[in-house]
Amino acid sequence: MRFPFYNLRTGILTHIVFLIVFSMLLIHVVMIKLSERDLIRVKMQTGRLLLNTVAQEVGYEMANRNKMDLAHELMTHFKNRIVTSLRIGGFSDVLVVNREGSTVFALKSSGEIEKECLLISNNTLETGDVSCHFHGRTWSVFWPVPKWIIMSSPVTFKGHVVGATTICADLGPLYQGLRDSEKIILLYILLNTLILGLLGVYLLSRTVVRPIHKLLRITEEFEGGEPFPQLTDSSRNEIGQLYRSLNNMLKRLEENKQDLKDHISSLETANQELNKAQKEIIKSEKLASIGRLAAGVAHEIGNPIGIILGYLELLNRGDLDAEERQDFLGRIESEIARVNQIIRQLLDLSRPVSVKHEKTSVHRLITETLNMLRPQPMMESVRIKSVFEAERDTVWADNNQLKQVLLNVIMNAADAMDDAPLSENETVLKSLIIKTINLENSIELRFQDTGSGILEQDIAKIFDPFYTTKAPGKGTGLGLSVCYSIIEGLGGTIQAESTPGKGTTIIIDIPLFQMKN
Repeated sequence: MRFPFYNLRTGILTHIVFLIVFSMLLIHVVMIKLSERDLIRVKMQTGRLLLNTVAQEVGYEMANRNKMDLAHELMTHFKNRIVTSLRIGGFSDVLVVNREGSTVFALKSSGEIEKECLLISNNTLETGDVSCHFHGRTWSVFWPVPKWIIMSSPVTFKGHVVGATTICADLGPLYQGLRDSEKIILLYILLNTLILGLLGVYLLSRTVVRPIHKLLRITEEFEGGEPFPQLTDSSRNEIGQLYRSLNNMLKRLEENKQDLKDHISSLETANQELNKAQKEIIKSEKLASIGRLAAGVAHEIGNPIGIILGYLELLNRGDLDAEERQDFLGRIESEIARVNQIIRQLLDLSRPVSVKHEKTSVHRLITETLNMLRPQPMMESVRIKSVFEAERDTVWADNNQLKQVLLNVIMNAADAMDDAPLSENETVLKSLIIKTINLENSIELRFQDTGSGILEQDIAKIFDPFYTTKAPGKGTGLGLSVCYSIIEGLGGTIQAESTPGKGTTIIIDIPLFQMKN
C-alpha cells in the first residue's frame, strides 16, 4: 500500500514550501540588514543635525563666558531646548567641554559611557573633526551589534575652536523595533508560503501530476494490441513527449511480441520435425542392426529346422515304437521353441519406436542382449565376461531404447575386434569385458574390448552422426550418435577411452531410479 504522504503531490508541495520559506527568510535577513543600516544612517544624520544645533546654541556663550557662568547659563537657559532636541532625535546623553577639556555641561542617563564620551570629546578638540563611534555590544534580530552610538563635533566661534559637544544614543530601542516588526514579517511569510504553496501545487498538479496519473492509469489498464488514448491537454510539453515515446515503445514491444510468437512457433515446428527425424534415425539404425543380425538369425533358424526335418522324416518311417516317437516329438518341440525364441527376440528389437519409461534392470537387459547376440557368427570367437559389481541397477528408462544402446555398443566392439590387423602367424584373443559399478547416484557401465582402438584425433568424433571408420556396407555411422542421444535423454553421459592397438572402452553413466517421497 502506498501512503499519500509519499505521493508526487506531497513531494512537490514539500519542495515548494521549503524553497519559498528558504527564499523569503533569506530575503528577510537581507532586508533586516539593510533596514538596520539605513536606520543607523538616519541616526547619524540626526546626530549631525543635533550637534550643529547644540554648537550654535552654546558657541557664543562658550567664547565669552567663564566656566562657572557658562555652566549656569546652559543649565538655566538652554537645558530645556537641548533636552527637547535630543529626545526628538532619539539621543539621551550630551556632554559639552571647553577648549581645556573641562566639562561645562552634561546630561547623563547612564554612567556606562561617561568616560568614553569624555575621551571622544578630548579627541575631537585635538583633531577638530566630526566623529562617530560605536560602543558596547547587544543583539539585533539575528546577530550581535553595537549598543551605543557616540557622535562628537567641535564648537567653533569666528573660526576658532572653543569647545566640543558629544551626544550619544542607546541603539537598543532601534533593534527592539526591528524585533517587534519580526512577528509581522514572519506572519506575512507564513501567509505568503501558504498562498504560494497552494497555488504552486494547483498549477503543478494541473500540468504535471494529473497527466502523470492519467498516464499511469492508462498503463495499468493497458492490455496490449491497442494504442494509448491521446493526452490532449499536454500534447506539446514533456508529458506529451513522454506519452508519445511510451506509445512508440509499446508499439515496438507489440511488434517484437508478434515476432517472438512467430519465432517460437517456428522453433516448435522445427523441434517437432527434429524429434520426428530423431525417431526416424533411431528406427533406421535399429533396422540396420536387425539387417546385420539377419544372416546370423537365418543360420540359427536353419540348424533347428534341419534337425526338425530329420526327426519328421524318422517319424514318417513308421517303424518306431511309442517311446522313440515320444522322444523325437520332444526334441522337435525343443527345436521349435528355440526357433520361436530367436524370432521373438527379433520381433522385440524391431518394434516401432515408442518411448515408455519404466523401472528397468540394467543387469537384466545386458543378459538378454548377450543371449540374443551369442548365437551370431560375429560373436563366435569373442569371449564375453560380465562383471556385475553394482548392487543397485534399477534405472528409469525405456527397455527397447536402452537395449538398442547395449546392442550397438557390443556389436561395435565385435566389429572392432574382427577388424584388428594380424601379422603373419599371429593370433589375437577377442575379449569383451562388461563391468558395472555404482557411483554416488548412478550406475556406470564399462565395455572394454581388445580391438584395434581409435586414434586420438578421432576419439572426439565417434559420437558425431554419420562418422564411421568401418568399411562400406558394415555401418551407417549413426549407431554411437543414436546411443549418445538416448543416454543424454536419460540424463546420463557416454564417452570413450582408447589406446590405438590395445582396444577401446566405452563408458556409460546412467542415473539410478530414485523413489519420490
